[in-house]
Amino acid sequence: MLLRRICEAWKRDGEKMWRSAFSNCCVGRLASNRTVIGSMGEGSQKIHGHLNELSHQDRKYGAVNRILVSSYNTLPYPLKPCFLYLSHYPEDWEIPKKELIRLWIAEGFIPENKEFLMEDLGEKFLEELIDRSLVQVSRRDYTGTNVETCRMHDLLRDLCMKKAREEKFVEIIQQPLHELEVTLAESMLRRISIHPSKSKVYLKGEHPKLRSLLFPMKEEWEELCISKYKSFKVLRVLTLAKSNNYEKWHVSTEIGNLQHLRYLKLYCYNGKMILPRSIGRLKSLYTLYIKFCYDIVIPDGVFKLERLRHIVIKVDEINPECGFRLRQGFTSKNIETLKFIVVDDKPVENNAVLRCTNIQSLEIVFTRAKYVKPTLILLTKLQRLGSVSLRFFDVSHPDLEPLFQYYHLSKLKLWGQIEDEPNPSGHVLKFLSSNIVKLTLVDCKLSQDPMAVLEKLCHLRILHLKEAYIGSKMVCSANGFPKLDYLRMFLLPELKEWKIEESAMPCLRELELAYVYSLKMFPEGLRYITTFQELNLTRMPSSLKERIKVINRRDGEDFYKVRHISSIHI
Repeated sequence: MLLRRICEAWKRDGEKMWRSAFSNCCVGRLASNRTVIGSMGEGSQKIHGHLNELSHQDRKYGAVNRILVSSYNTLPYPLKPCFLYLSHYPEDWEIPKKELIRLWIAEGFIPENKEFLMEDLGEKFLEELIDRSLVQVSRRDYTGTNVETCRMHDLLRDLCMKKAREEKFVEIIQQPLHELEVTLAESMLRRISIHPSKSKVYLKGEHPKLRSLLFPMKEEWEELCISKYKSFKVLRVLTLAKSNNYEKWHVSTEIGNLQHLRYLKLYCYNGKMILPRSIGRLKSLYTLYIKFCYDIVIPDGVFKLERLRHIVIKVDEINPECGFRLRQGFTSKNIETLKFIVVDDKPVENNAVLRCTNIQSLEIVFTRAKYVKPTLILLTKLQRLGSVSLRFFDVSHPDLEPLFQYYHLSKLKLWGQIEDEPNPSGHVLKFLSSNIVKLTLVDCKLSQDPMAVLEKLCHLRILHLKEAYIGSKMVCSANGFPKLDYLRMFLLPELKEWKIEESAMPCLRELELAYVYSLKMFPEGLRYITTFQELNLTRMPSSLKERIKVINRRDGEDFYKVRHISSIHI
């Protein structure tokens, strides 16, 4: 819609005059620069005439920005704060869709609705902004259709920031280059986004009306620390980060006084994070996101928070002592994301987790093989479950048969060793649901070629294999992997021979090989894949890379297999 209106303005004012202005995607800036317009030669008087006729608001934003301003003004009222909220992100920031929608919910921009989950309604809001060309899709997710990340064009971001300032919507604080401290004051706006210029930011001062404290981080070692939580009692959104040199981080007990908090994100880059019992008083909390390196202590009170929707615990190295326990259950029936829980006891039929019928994404850590099958059987009752990650910690011979009943499952990750000795019943992976779109196998160390089973998954688009196979030969059969778009093979040190038959993987677009040390040559079948666009090689044997190089006008032995690929990174 927006692009169509710009195109109409282009045609109306003369394509020849506008082409130069549009060439660098800086329409608003160039159009508002009378010097540039004056240098366009014949016809410039007409454009000057248009500029002179603009209202005060039009002059303020430039000739073409008039269309952008109009598009903002005609936005439905519920979408305007959603659009303005994007102004808090730094320039060229890739914005995760899930994070954005959860923040919208925490801010109160998404109304509760009996027909839709708030997350689904938030997704509709984002799609509407994309349809109006106010937001760009940066990356699609594993389905190939849904948005994973989005961004704003510079021109639209300029407009968004101007409007946000005009409406006193958000205040951007750029940390001074030579200071660690940022002082807040009551005179500031109620929504603040801090853009750090150093690795540490210390907040001081008081701002009793502050509702949102946003902290977009570019680097993992950035810190944001608060000295007095009592100065921010009406906070709804809070991000804290700590890099504590392998020491314990005792999160302040004062955090429990933030009774209105809906979104809490905590980063601990090394050391141990200890959450206070007072966190159980955050009765309004919707999203709890925790990322840490080694260890964490979570009080039982978290399980009693009735409004919790998303619990995400991300960790570099899984420790079964961390995480939630399946036996503990939850008071909230609204849980949609639960990562991760530990199953170290026999599951029971009446477990509270099974009453969380809205769960869509679930990560489980198993400590004993005998609990795998009964747990998976119970979880088949969760009809909205679309994404599952299973980690096996010192577990051998897990029984994955119940996965065949996960009809709604589209994303699956198996992490940990899976014994797959030859068995009359077939390959251990044969029970995977045919509806899987993205599959990740990590540290599985399979001895039998997994491709014989995986190539029959008719909806599979993305396949990641990391230390998943310890065999020396791999075969992709004709007509196998009919929809595979992306294949990544990482750390398969024993793989020597890879055969791709003609008509296998007819839709493959990108292939990434890393640390496949023993591979002798590229598969012949690559030459038949007409959709192939990108080949990425990382830490591969130099002898293999030489086979696809052209040196002194002489083609390498395997160059004919990859010559049709438009992008090759060695």
